[in-house]
Amino acid sequence: MPDGTLSHAGEWLAGHGLADARPTPVLAARLAVRRRSRVGAALLLAAFIIATALVYTVGIVGRSGSHPRWPLLVLTALVLGLVLAQSLLDRWVRLVDRRVGATLPRRAAHPVRLGWRTVLGLPRAAFAAITFASGIVLAIGVLATRDPVARYAAVILLIGLCGIAAGVLVQLRHILTRPTVADDETSLTADVVMRVEDAREAALPTVVWAVWTLPVVSVFGTGFGWWTAAWPAFIVVSVVALGLIDARTPRSGTVARQVVSAP
Repeated sequence: MPDGTLSHAGEWLAGHGLADARPTPVLAARLAVRRRSRVGAALLLAAFIIATALVYTVGIVGRSGSHPRWPLLVLTALVLGLVLAQSLLDRWVRLVDRRVGATLPRRAAHPVRLGWRTVLGLPRAAFAAITFASGIVLAIGVLATRDPVARYAAVILLIGLCGIAAGVLVQLRHILTRPTVADDETSLTADVVMRVEDAREAALPTVVWAVWTLPVVSVFGTGFGWWTAAWPAFIVVSVVALGLIDARTPRSGTVARQVVSAP
Protein backbone atom coordinates (compact mmCIF):
# COMPACT_ATOMS: atom_id res chain seq x y z
CA MET A 1 0.00 0.00 0.00
CA PRO A 2 1.62 3.33 -1.06
CA ASP A 3 2.44 5.74 1.74
CA GLY A 4 0.46 8.44 -0.08
CA THR A 5 -2.70 6.35 0.11
CA LEU A 6 -2.23 5.71 3.83
CA SER A 7 -1.49 9.40 4.31
CA HIS A 8 -4.76 10.29 2.62
CA ALA A 9 -6.57 7.82 4.86
CA GLY A 10 -5.04 9.50 7.90
CA GLU A 11 -6.16 12.91 6.69
CA TRP A 12 -9.64 11.51 6.06
CA LEU A 13 -9.82 10.14 9.61
CA ALA A 14 -8.68 13.46 11.08
CA GLY A 15 -11.25 15.33 9.03
CA HIS A 16 -14.05 13.17 10.45
CA GLY A 17 -13.12 13.45 14.11
CA LEU A 18 -11.11 10.21 14.22
CA ALA A 19 -7.64 11.69 14.47
CA ASP A 20 -6.63 9.19 17.17
CA ALA A 21 -7.30 6.23 14.87
CA ARG A 22 -4.52 4.59 12.89
CA PRO A 23 -5.01 4.47 9.10
CA THR A 24 -5.06 0.91 7.81
CA PRO A 25 -4.60 -0.61 4.34
CA VAL A 26 -8.27 -1.73 4.46
CA LEU A 27 -9.51 1.82 5.00
CA ALA A 28 -7.09 3.19 2.40
CA ALA A 29 -8.32 0.69 -0.21
CA ARG A 30 -11.97 1.52 0.50
CA LEU A 31 -11.35 5.26 0.23
CA ALA A 32 -9.32 4.83 -2.96
CA VAL A 33 -12.02 2.88 -4.78
CA ARG A 34 -14.62 5.46 -3.77
CA ARG A 35 -12.48 8.30 -5.11
CA ARG A 36 -12.06 6.50 -8.42
CA SER A 37 -15.74 5.60 -8.56
CA ARG A 38 -16.74 9.23 -8.07
CA VAL A 39 -14.36 10.32 -10.82
CA GLY A 40 -15.91 7.70 -13.08
CA ALA A 41 -19.42 8.86 -12.16
CA ALA A 42 -18.49 12.47 -12.94
CA LEU A 43 -17.13 11.44 -16.34
CA LEU A 44 -20.28 9.42 -17.02
CA LEU A 45 -22.45 12.41 -16.17
CA ALA A 46 -20.39 14.72 -18.39
CA ALA A 47 -20.63 12.25 -21.29
CA PHE A 48 -24.38 11.88 -20.72
CA ILE A 49 -24.94 15.64 -20.75
CA ILE A 50 -22.93 16.07 -23.95
CA ALA A 51 -24.75 13.18 -25.62
CA THR A 52 -28.13 14.52 -24.50
CA ALA A 53 -27.27 17.95 -25.91
CA LEU A 54 -26.34 16.37 -29.23
CA VAL A 55 -29.54 14.32 -29.34
CA TYR A 56 -31.62 17.38 -28.53
CA THR A 57 -29.84 19.52 -31.14
CA VAL A 58 -30.40 16.90 -33.84
CA GLY A 59 -34.07 16.73 -32.90
CA ILE A 60 -34.74 20.45 -33.26
CA VAL A 61 -32.82 20.98 -36.52
CA GLY A 62 -36.02 20.66 -38.54
CA ARG A 63 -38.19 23.05 -36.56
CA SER A 64 -40.57 23.64 -39.43
CA GLY A 65 -41.47 19.98 -39.68
CA SER A 66 -42.23 17.19 -37.26
CA HIS A 67 -39.47 16.07 -34.92
CA PRO A 68 -37.99 12.65 -35.68
CA ARG A 69 -38.59 9.87 -33.18
CA TRP A 70 -35.22 8.16 -33.42
CA PRO A 71 -33.41 10.76 -31.25
CA LEU A 72 -35.81 9.93 -28.41
CA LEU A 73 -34.98 6.25 -28.78
CA VAL A 74 -31.27 7.13 -28.70
CA LEU A 75 -31.81 9.21 -25.55
CA THR A 76 -33.68 6.33 -23.90
CA ALA A 77 -30.75 4.04 -24.71
CA LEU A 78 -28.35 6.63 -23.25
CA VAL A 79 -30.34 6.78 -20.02
CA LEU A 80 -30.34 3.00 -19.72
CA GLY A 81 -26.62 2.98 -20.40
CA LEU A 82 -26.04 5.59 -17.69
CA VAL A 83 -27.98 3.55 -15.13
CA LEU A 84 -26.12 0.37 -16.11
CA ALA A 85 -22.71 2.05 -15.97
CA GLN A 86 -23.46 3.53 -12.55
CA SER A 87 -24.56 0.10 -11.34
CA LEU A 88 -21.25 -1.34 -12.52
CA LEU A 89 -19.35 1.35 -10.60
CA ASP A 90 -21.36 0.54 -7.48
CA ARG A 91 -20.65 -3.15 -7.99
CA TRP A 92 -16.94 -2.37 -8.25
CA VAL A 93 -17.04 -0.61 -4.87
CA ARG A 94 -18.92 -3.54 -3.36
CA LEU A 95 -16.40 -6.06 -4.70
CA VAL A 96 -13.47 -4.12 -3.28
CA ASP A 97 -15.23 -3.91 0.08
CA ARG A 98 -15.78 -7.66 0.08
CA ARG A 99 -12.20 -8.39 -0.92
CA VAL A 100 -10.60 -6.24 1.75
CA GLY A 101 -13.19 -7.34 4.29
CA ALA A 102 -12.13 -10.94 3.79
CA THR A 103 -8.66 -10.02 5.09
CA LEU A 104 -10.00 -8.94 8.50
CA PRO A 105 -9.39 -11.40 11.34
CA ARG A 106 -12.92 -10.82 12.60
CA ARG A 107 -16.02 -8.92 11.49
CA ALA A 108 -18.02 -6.45 13.57
CA ALA A 109 -21.66 -5.52 12.96
CA HIS A 110 -23.53 -2.27 13.40
CA PRO A 111 -25.66 -2.09 16.57
CA VAL A 112 -28.66 -0.75 14.62
CA ARG A 113 -30.02 -1.38 11.14
CA LEU A 114 -28.72 1.17 8.66
CA GLY A 115 -31.86 2.11 6.77
CA TRP A 116 -32.39 5.09 4.51
CA ARG A 117 -33.55 7.28 7.40
CA THR A 118 -30.24 6.71 9.18
CA VAL A 119 -27.93 6.89 6.17
CA LEU A 120 -29.61 9.62 4.12
CA GLY A 121 -32.05 11.23 6.53
CA LEU A 122 -35.65 12.29 5.99
CA PRO A 123 -34.90 15.94 5.00
CA ARG A 124 -32.45 14.94 2.27
CA ALA A 125 -34.65 12.12 1.01
CA ALA A 126 -37.66 14.45 0.86
CA PHE A 127 -35.58 17.13 -0.85
CA ALA A 128 -34.37 14.71 -3.53
CA ALA A 129 -37.89 13.38 -4.12
CA ILE A 130 -39.40 16.87 -4.32
CA THR A 131 -36.66 18.08 -6.67
CA PHE A 132 -37.19 15.23 -9.11
CA ALA A 133 -40.98 15.47 -8.83
CA SER A 134 -40.96 19.23 -9.41
CA GLY A 135 -38.79 18.88 -12.51
CA ILE A 136 -41.08 16.17 -13.88
CA VAL A 137 -44.25 18.18 -13.14
CA LEU A 138 -42.85 21.29 -14.83
CA ALA A 139 -41.93 19.23 -17.88
CA ILE A 140 -45.39 17.62 -18.02
CA GLY A 141 -46.98 21.06 -17.86
CA VAL A 142 -45.23 22.04 -21.09
CA LEU A 143 -46.76 19.12 -22.99
CA ALA A 144 -50.05 21.04 -23.11
CA THR A 145 -48.56 23.84 -25.21
CA ARG A 146 -48.75 23.90 -29.00
CA ASP A 147 -45.15 25.04 -29.35
CA PRO A 148 -43.37 22.04 -30.96
CA VAL A 149 -39.93 23.13 -29.71
CA ALA A 150 -41.12 23.42 -26.11
CA ARG A 151 -42.97 20.10 -26.34
CA TYR A 152 -39.89 18.37 -27.68
CA ALA A 153 -37.78 19.88 -24.90
CA ALA A 154 -40.30 18.61 -22.35
CA VAL A 155 -40.13 15.07 -23.73
CA ILE A 156 -36.32 15.19 -23.54
CA LEU A 157 -36.57 16.30 -19.91
CA LEU A 158 -39.08 13.62 -18.97
CA ILE A 159 -36.97 10.81 -20.41
CA GLY A 160 -33.83 12.13 -18.77
CA LEU A 161 -35.33 12.85 -15.35
CA CYS A 162 -37.20 9.55 -15.06
CA GLY A 163 -34.12 7.59 -16.03
CA ILE A 164 -31.84 9.51 -13.68
CA ALA A 165 -34.31 9.08 -10.81
CA ALA A 166 -34.21 5.33 -11.39
CA GLY A 167 -30.42 5.48 -11.34
CA VAL A 168 -30.41 7.29 -7.99
CA LEU A 169 -32.69 4.65 -6.48
CA VAL A 170 -30.37 1.90 -7.74
CA GLN A 171 -27.37 3.71 -6.23
CA LEU A 172 -29.06 4.09 -2.85
CA ARG A 173 -30.02 0.42 -2.83
CA HIS A 174 -26.39 -0.55 -3.45
CA ILE A 175 -25.22 1.76 -0.66
CA LEU A 176 -27.70 0.37 1.85
CA THR A 177 -26.91 -3.28 1.05
CA ARG A 178 -23.11 -3.07 0.96
CA PRO A 179 -21.41 -5.42 3.42
CA THR A 180 -20.10 -4.02 6.67
CA VAL A 181 -16.30 -3.91 6.60
CA ALA A 182 -15.12 -3.40 10.18
CA ASP A 183 -13.43 -5.19 13.04
CA ASP A 184 -13.62 -2.59 15.82
CA GLU A 185 -15.48 0.54 16.90
CA THR A 186 -13.30 2.89 14.86
CA SER A 187 -13.71 0.98 11.63
CA LEU A 188 -17.45 0.68 12.31
CA THR A 189 -17.62 4.46 12.62
CA ALA A 190 -15.64 4.88 9.39
CA ASP A 191 -17.98 2.44 7.65
CA VAL A 192 -21.04 4.51 8.59
CA VAL A 193 -19.30 7.74 7.55
CA MET A 194 -18.63 6.33 4.08
CA ARG A 195 -22.22 5.13 3.70
CA VAL A 196 -23.61 8.52 4.74
CA GLU A 197 -21.31 10.43 2.41
CA ASP A 198 -21.99 8.06 -0.49
CA ALA A 199 -25.75 8.39 0.03
CA ARG A 200 -25.63 12.18 0.27
CA GLU A 201 -23.52 12.34 -2.87
CA ALA A 202 -25.95 10.10 -4.77
CA ALA A 203 -29.00 12.14 -3.71
CA LEU A 204 -27.58 15.53 -4.77
CA PRO A 205 -29.79 17.06 -7.51
CA THR A 206 -26.82 18.34 -9.51
CA VAL A 207 -27.72 16.10 -12.42
CA VAL A 208 -31.32 17.38 -12.35
CA TRP A 209 -30.12 20.97 -12.65
CA ALA A 210 -27.72 20.05 -15.44
CA VAL A 211 -30.33 18.18 -17.50
CA TRP A 212 -32.86 20.97 -17.00
CA THR A 213 -30.56 23.62 -18.47
CA LEU A 214 -29.96 21.77 -21.73
CA PRO A 215 -33.29 22.11 -23.55
CA VAL A 216 -34.65 25.05 -21.59
CA VAL A 217 -32.00 27.53 -22.68
CA SER A 218 -32.90 26.92 -26.31
CA VAL A 219 -36.55 28.04 -25.96
CA PHE A 220 -35.87 31.58 -24.77
CA GLY A 221 -36.77 32.91 -28.21
CA THR A 222 -40.00 30.96 -28.62
CA GLY A 223 -42.14 33.25 -26.50
CA PHE A 224 -42.95 30.53 -23.99
CA GLY A 225 -42.40 32.82 -21.03
CA TRP A 226 -43.50 30.99 -17.90
CA TRP A 227 -41.28 27.97 -18.49
CA THR A 228 -38.17 30.00 -19.21
CA ALA A 229 -38.84 31.89 -15.97
CA ALA A 230 -39.68 28.77 -13.96
CA TRP A 231 -36.42 26.88 -14.50
CA PRO A 232 -34.02 29.46 -12.95
CA ALA A 233 -36.46 29.95 -10.06
CA PHE A 234 -36.58 26.16 -9.64
CA ILE A 235 -32.78 25.93 -9.46
CA VAL A 236 -32.41 28.92 -7.10
CA VAL A 237 -35.03 27.57 -4.69
CA SER A 238 -33.40 24.13 -4.80
CA VAL A 239 -29.95 25.55 -4.02
CA VAL A 240 -31.30 27.59 -1.08
CA ALA A 241 -33.19 24.57 0.28
CA LEU A 242 -30.10 22.37 -0.01
CA GLY A 243 -28.02 24.98 1.83
CA LEU A 244 -30.54 25.09 4.68
CA ILE A 245 -30.57 21.29 4.90
CA ASP A 246 -26.76 21.17 4.97
CA ALA A 247 -26.70 23.77 7.75
CA ARG A 248 -29.29 22.02 9.91
CA THR A 249 -28.38 18.33 9.53
CA PRO A 250 -25.53 16.65 11.45
CA ARG A 251 -22.24 16.00 9.73
CA SER A 252 -21.49 12.46 8.59
CA GLY A 253 -19.04 11.91 11.47
CA THR A 254 -21.66 12.92 14.02
CA VAL A 255 -24.22 10.57 12.48
CA ALA A 256 -21.70 7.72 12.52
CA ARG A 257 -20.80 8.20 16.18
CA GLN A 258 -24.48 8.26 17.13
CA VAL A 259 -25.06 4.99 15.28
CA VAL A 260 -22.04 3.20 16.76
CA SER A 261 -22.84 4.34 20.31
CA ALA A 262 -26.50 3.33 20.08
CA PRO A 263 -27.51 0.78 22.74
